[in-house]
Parts: sequence; C-alpha cells; structure tokens
Amino acid sequence: MSQNKNEVLYRVYIVLGLLMVFAGFIFYYAIKISVLEGDFWRKEGEQKVKLYTVKASRGNIMTEDGALLASSLPFFDIYFDTKTPSQELFDQNVGSLALGLMPYLGDEYDFTEGGLEQFLKDARDSSRQYLLIKKGASYLECEKIKKLPIFRKGQYGGGFIAEENFRRKRPYGMLARRTLGYVRDNGKKVGLEGFFDKTLGGSDGKRLKVYKAASKILVPVNDFNEIEPESGQDIVTTIDVNIQDVVHKALLRGLEHHNAQNGTAIVMEVKTGKIKAISNIGKMTNGWYEDYNYAVGAAVEPGSTFKLAAMMALLEDGFIDLDDTIDLEQGAHTFYEEEMLDASYHQLDSTTIRKAFEISSNVGIAKLAQKYYGDTKEEKRFIEHFRNFRLHQPINIEIDGEDPPTVKDPERKREEDWSGITIPWMSIGYEVELTPMQLLSFYNAVANDGKMMKPYLVTQVQHFGEVLKTFKPIVVKNQIAKKETIRDVKSLLEGVVEQGTAKKLKSNQYKFAGKTGTAQINYYKFDRKEDIKYRASFVGYFPADDPVYSCIVVVTEPRQNGRYGSEVAGPIFREIADKCFIQQKELFPKENLIAKKYSDRDKMPQLDVGYKKDVTKVLEKLNFPHTDSGVKNWAVLTANTDTLHIAPRYISRDLVPNVVGMGLRDALYILENLGLKVTFEGTGKIVKQSIKVGTKIRGQNIRLTLR
Repeated sequence: MSQNKNEVLYRVYIVLGLLMVFAGFIFYYAIKISVLEGDFWRKEGEQKVKLYTVKASRGNIMTEDGALLASSLPFFDIYFDTKTPSQELFDQNVGSLALGLMPYLGDEYDFTEGGLEQFLKDARDSSRQYLLIKKGASYLECEKIKKLPIFRKGQYGGGFIAEENFRRKRPYGMLARRTLGYVRDNGKKVGLEGFFDKTLGGSDGKRLKVYKAASKILVPVNDFNEIEPESGQDIVTTIDVNIQDVVHKALLRGLEHHNAQNGTAIVMEVKTGKIKAISNIGKMTNGWYEDYNYAVGAAVEPGSTFKLAAMMALLEDGFIDLDDTIDLEQGAHTFYEEEMLDASYHQLDSTTIRKAFEISSNVGIAKLAQKYYGDTKEEKRFIEHFRNFRLHQPINIEIDGEDPPTVKDPERKREEDWSGITIPWMSIGYEVELTPMQLLSFYNAVANDGKMMKPYLVTQVQHFGEVLKTFKPIVVKNQIAKKETIRDVKSLLEGVVEQGTAKKLKSNQYKFAGKTGTAQINYYKFDRKEDIKYRASFVGYFPADDPVYSCIVVVTEPRQNGRYGSEVAGPIFREIADKCFIQQKELFPKENLIAKKYSDRDKMPQLDVGYKKDVTKVLEKLNFPHTDSGVKNWAVLTANTDTLHIAPRYISRDLVPNVVGMGLRDALYILENLGLKVTFEGTGKIVKQSIKVGTKIRGQNIRLTLR
C-alpha cells in the first residue's frame, strides 16, 4: 500500500517540476519582452507615420493612328475603417451598405446579405478595425462603392479607404509583345518599355501614411498627396496594328504548319525605314509565345539571302555581266579539298550568271567570289564592299540587346578563324552573321534605289496629346552602290520570283521581288553532321515596280512539310504581302481611268451578295424599290420584274459556303473565320471558288477567282 502511495507522489513531483520549469520560461520571456526589449516592441506597436511613394501612372504606347498597344489602368484596394463612422450613422446605414457591397466582395468573402451586415457589426465591436472589401477593383467599381451609404461620407466621415495602384495592360494580347517589352523591379528592362523607361515612367509622388501594425495596412493620413506624382509621357510607334495582326497570324500559321522551333517576321516602310510590324514567336512547352526578340537580338548565318551582297560586290567592281556564263558543274565543286554542293540537283553545266543567282546556285556564286577575291591581295576589297553596304554595323534601333553583326576582317585572320575557303563560304552566307533586322535594312536600301534608311519604331513623344518630340526618318547612306548595280540586282530579285526558286510564289495580281535562303544551323565546313538542322528565310519587297514595303521572314528548325526558304518562309511572305494588298489601297496598280463600257447597263443588278446591312443601305441610298425576306446576316439580291428582292445566303459552320458574287473582303471574313486558307487572283467580284459548295470543312486551301 505504502509502495503505491510513493509511486503516486513521485509522479506528482515530476508533473509539478515540469510545471515550474514551464512557468519559469513564461516568467523569463515576460521579463524579456516587457523590460529588456520593451522599448523595441513599444515602438513596433506604435503607429508609424512617414512619407510613402505614390507610383506615377505610366505613359501609353500607341500605334501611329492612335490605337493603344500598352496602357496603365488604375486599380484599387478598398478597405473599410469600421471605427470611423459615428454610431448613429453606422446603425442607420449598415444594412444598406451590406446590400450595396454584395456584388463587389472579394473571393475571400462568402456571405449572404444578412451575414455581411452581422460581419460588419462584429468587426466594429471587436478589434478588427480595417477590413479589406475588395482587392484590385476597377475605377468604375471604386466609384460605385464610393457612393454607397456610409462610404459616401469619405475617409474621415465614413471610413472609406482606397489604395490606388496601376497595372500594365496590352489590349492586343501577344501582338508585338516582345517588341513592346516590359520593366520589372530589379530586373532586366526589355523592348520599348525598357528603352523609353524614363520617358514612360514619369515621376513618383509622396503621400503621408500611417502603418497600422494590427491590420498590417497603410492608411493615408490626408485626402491628398504631399507631392503629386507626374504621369509618364506617351510614345507613338510606327506600328500599324492591322499589318501587325497580319504578320503575327501568318507567322504563327507557318510555324504550326512546319512544326518549327521559332520564327520572326518584319515589315518595313521602304521610303522611311518605319517598322510597320515585327513579330517574334517561339515554341514553348505549353504553346507559342513571344519569348525572345529574334529579329533584333539573334545574329545568325543568313545563308543564300546573303548572295545579294556578293553579287553587288562583283557588279560594283565591274568583274561580271549578268549575261556572262558560269560553269555550275552540275552543282558540285571542291575548294581546297572541301566540297560545296548546290541545295538541289539541277544538272546544269554552263549557264548565265543571272540564271545561277535565280536558282540560288552555291557553286556558281562561290566560284565567282573565289575567282575575283580569292587572292590574298583581293580579300580586303571583297570585305570593303560589305562595309560600304553597312553590313558591319548594328542598326541601333530603339530596343536594347541588339546582337552586333559579324563580318570577318582579313587583316585579323588568326583571331577570326580565317581560312582558304572563307571567301567562297562567306559569299553564300556562311562565316558571316546578321540579325534579320540588319539584313532587312540592306534589302530595303536596294528597294529604295540604293538609299539606306535607319529602321525605327517611334515617331513621337506626347503628353496629354501635346507633341513634345518628333523622330523623323534618318538617311544612313545616300547611295550604298552605283545606280547601275542597284538596277541590275533588282532585276535579279524579280527574276528569283518570276522564274527562279520562288516562282511557285508569284502572284498574278502584283509583282514582288526577293531572295530565298536556306542555312544549315549546326553545319561546320570541316565537320559534316547527319542530324543537320535548317533555318529557312525569304527577304524582299513589294510591289516590285514601286516598292512600298520590304519584308523578311525567318523560320528556325522547320521539322515537317519542307525545310527550304521557298517552301517554308516564302509562303509566309506571300501571305503577308497578299493581305497588305487587301488592306492598303495605295498598293494596288492604277487601273485605266477610261470608264469601261457595259452592254447591260440598263439591266437590274442581281446575284450581288454581301452583308445585309450594307446591301440595304446601298439600295435605300439609290432609291431602288426592293422587298426583304427578313434575313439578318448575309444576303443575295435577285431581280423580279422592276423590283429587287433581298434573299438569304445561308452560311454553315461546318460546310464550305457559296461566296460567288461577293466582294473579296466579305469572302475573306467568312472563309477565314471558318478555318479555310484563302488565296485569290484577279479583281472585282468572285466568279469562281475552287472547293464545291457544301463540302465538309477541314481547314482546306480554297482559291477564289475574281473578275
């Protein structure tokens, strides 16, 4: 019995001992917090009042016609200081406030109206003084909440607190996203946002705020800023949003079709150097994204598109005439034990230099370069031409991170890995590196009859509509080559499209000129590999007779449906050019000004097809008597004695519609929205379509004939 009693006492002593140790810890920390660290914690508990930064509204980035590409929109974090309203004001209006707040509550709240009213009452009665009502409210939401009962009394009468912040928005999504760029705190500044950061950023202001430790929020002391922020200035770009949309969609379709790794496309205005569109798209694990500015930041071996520079050098020195003959040796020649091959087997021996360029013969161009510049004494002359063409200098466009071009110097052979076959390989676009933008600038100068313009992206700086600064076109060099040389190479570029490597791309509606290119990415002249990857390109200008736009398309690592520039990049260029023609009336060739004679002018119009509202508007304007079947969207006119009848033209989502009789704009709108790929020839109205009406839609190519 006594033994059991002792065991119980031992256990009691152990528990008591543990309690005493625990109490000792509590006593120690109480003394530490209240005495030893008392001053520190008392300061932490105090209200911290100081000036805090108020971010300025960042300036807009706009297209040349005023459309917004990037803008800063205000958003508000809304709080309720439950202790501020008088008891009478609170009691009389808390129910109405709860009812008004219901549509605006954040996701963290899930209340009924009665539940929210009780929540507000409990908060006022407890220590929860500052309640978050909504995070990230829009300006309109903030204005509506501000007018609710109690809140309409303001911060000091009703406890309404709104913390303003700004978010950068891009209305056009991924369009030109990498070109527009971004600015991040303590991060790299990218694109126009980074280059014009000081201009767009404005000046931050200051506001006196008090830090409420219990709620961990900043509460403004006054209704005003002690130092008002100054909003950033706007920049007006050269970008045309319609052309940008065309370029982006054409490039994306091409990358998807060829399962490529990445690609870039640029459209430049020939006479001014204005960049009208620039798109950079790369393949990511979760889809396609503008992940890097390949147009400006990636200097690569251009391949056959560089042959234009080699030809211009030969013509400048008077070494060749385009009608001279050259032995292509059926597309194979050895330079210093290193064999060079043409891209395709053509079985040609002796042919003209013009033909050699049009079919993009590596052997033909390289043999000419080696013949006239292969001697050690002549190497410098060859490279000096490239310098005269400004191929050795960066563009210095308004985007940071431009990759400088690489053009080897024969006077630094050891440092630059110069060998006996550098000249022939350089003449066909290897052992030289250019960004797509730098190469396009060169071709644009050819299109501009030898005058090289500096490519640029920004035309004005504005503030509240007032123009503060204007950027005008800059001539880099008045004449990069003799006029005769420019004339000759322009005829070569037209020949590439008319009867050369790009002949399948030529249009019956307009003429364009350009050069195909196919470069082996992981190729090294002394180390052949089996798993060679390719970069396909096409660069040129349109219309050929009076160039308005120059354009380059570069597609890296196409994995299916072709690998050459003529079958990968060329069709993208053609689609861009086609749709620019549709949108830009100044590109159309001038028609005969003499009115055409019609034998049926006295007949009623019929079988005209178009959008119902447009058809009705025209008939009413011309006072044509007509009847209406009540069609809502697409309509076709039929003649009935002396009256026109508006009949429906039905469009199915799954079947190829009948677009005969329509104008091209309406037909493109319908067919492309149904997922069909459209090509066309002729002008006027559609008289024929290549796919039968009612055929199941599977993303086919459809050709329209207009007359």
